[in-house]
Amino acid sequence: MPKPGLRPFLPADVPTLVDIFQASIEELTGDDYSEAQREAWMLQAEEEGFAGKLANDLTLVATVEGSAVGFIALKDNELIELFHVHPAATGQGIGAMLYDAIEKLATARGATRLVAEVSDNALPFFQKHGFQPQRRNTLSLGDEWLGTTTMEKRLAPAEDRKLSS
Repeated sequence: MPKPGLRPFLPADVPTLVDIFQASIEELTGDDYSEAQREAWMLQAEEEGFAGKLANDLTLVATVEGSAVGFIALKDNELIELFHVHPAATGQGIGAMLYDAIEKLATARGATRLVAEVSDNALPFFQKHGFQPQRRNTLSLGDEWLGTTTMEKRLAPAEDRKLSS
């Protein structure tokens, strides 16, 4: 696989990121959520606020040979609001690259923790990256309910990281 790249979100990315969002839910969450739950979740990308979240958050886009393959959006320098990798690019380090970049940026901007509302299929990824479960939630999406887990990771201050490097 060619070396992946990382860049800031551009407004022209919205249609591609919607496709990545929906494909990741459709193809990667079937063991944890019903078809009706996945359909309700995927509809979130068609709401007006989706493009606004991407634009208003600190959103990074992972690319391979110039094409977007994943993205992560950080709200208020501590909430990972959106984080999806295209199913064809999973298992290739794209998610880890996106997460590592957002953690470094958040830390450099003074964040002391990161929080994420994590789907059941993403729990192992977040646990591997040092997140601890805080509480179990039920998220209402239209007529459907999705189980999620709020997870948190405490971050070392940027100056502490520099000292240990």
